[in-house]
Amino acid sequence: MDTLPVTFFSLPVVWHNALVTLLTFVYVFSVPPLMDYLVTNHNLPRDISRKITHICAGSAIMFLPLYIGGDWSHFLNITVFAVWTVLLIQKGLFAADDDQAVKTMTRTGNKAELLKGTLYFVLVAMICGTLYYKQPAGVMAMAMLGWGDGLAPIIGTRYGKIKYHILSDKSVEGSLAFLVGSVCAGLFFVHLICAPESFDATKIIIIALIATIVEGVSPKEVDNLTIPVAVIAASYIL
Repeated sequence: MDTLPVTFFSLPVVWHNALVTLLTFVYVFSVPPLMDYLVTNHNLPRDISRKITHICAGSAIMFLPLYIGGDWSHFLNITVFAVWTVLLIQKGLFAADDDQAVKTMTRTGNKAELLKGTLYFVLVAMICGTLYYKQPAGVMAMAMLGWGDGLAPIIGTRYGKIKYHILSDKSVEGSLAFLVGSVCAGLFFVHLICAPESFDATKIIIIALIATIVEGVSPKEVDNLTIPVAVIAASYIL
């Protein structure tokens, strides 16, 4: 699915991909203010807003099918994550406590958190958008990181009854949510983005199971690195 039969408004490829990038920016940058509004005015818990933002960021790959490959401009798909990398570093070092990103993307309101898991996430997104552009390994890494790791703490912290601890506190319910979210997102996004011959449901389910195990044994924050590494490694081994 690297090409489209026509471009938007018959634009040259570069301008077509630039327009898709603009749509991606509109989508990604609309999420924090929405979460900020819900946190401030409707008492949305900070941890929920953080994970909704996490899921939405991972879902930005839904714009990949609109990019036309074979031209340098398809790498514009990572532009929004490159901008967020700069913003997270700036905000992690200098933001005020009431900054929108601090309120909606951190667990405790400590701006330094933006320099850990959140920053790792956007760095992984840039790697997946370049080295693994429209490849199942990169698509699964972002899908499972976004949806699996986004749903796990939401379910685990509220409904988790069966707890376990390896390197951090987890729950069986949270891990099951990770597995279900990863399988569903992996199947959906690989089917949406990748070439039809690369779609292998059994392989995706096995990789989701591996990612679930890795998430269960990973420390907090570091799982934004360990999960995509495990997914990409497993996709090649299998």
